[in-house]
Amino acid sequence: MEDTLFDKIIRREIPADILYEDDEVMVLRDIHPVAPVHVLIIPKCPIESIAKMEDKDALLVGRMHLVARDIAVKLGVAETGYRLVTNSGDNSGREVKYLHLHLIGGKFLGSKIVA
Repeated sequence: MEDTLFDKIIRREIPADILYEDDEVMVLRDIHPVAPVHVLIIPKCPIESIAKMEDKDALLVGRMHLVARDIAVKLGVAETGYRLVTNSGDNSGREVKYLHLHLIGGKFLGSKIVA
């Protein structure tokens, strides 16, 4: 897998507004938010996409969702609702070939899917 923006953020080569970090996962604010709350949950172990993940990655991807749950509470959107989005493949509109979750909330999102 090629070196990505997220690899550089994890190595602290590029600054980011990091809200949470542990040995496996990092959470940072999206630089182009689509809602009042828009953060990215990224694994520190690179996975290109859901389509390319291996069975061994299941625990890490599950951990990302648990972190998303906790961050939603911390950011005050757990009760009102939020969206978790991941993009896979070139037609998805993804900008970085590195698995990540968008946690989006803080306003009514309607039924249109956006990230």
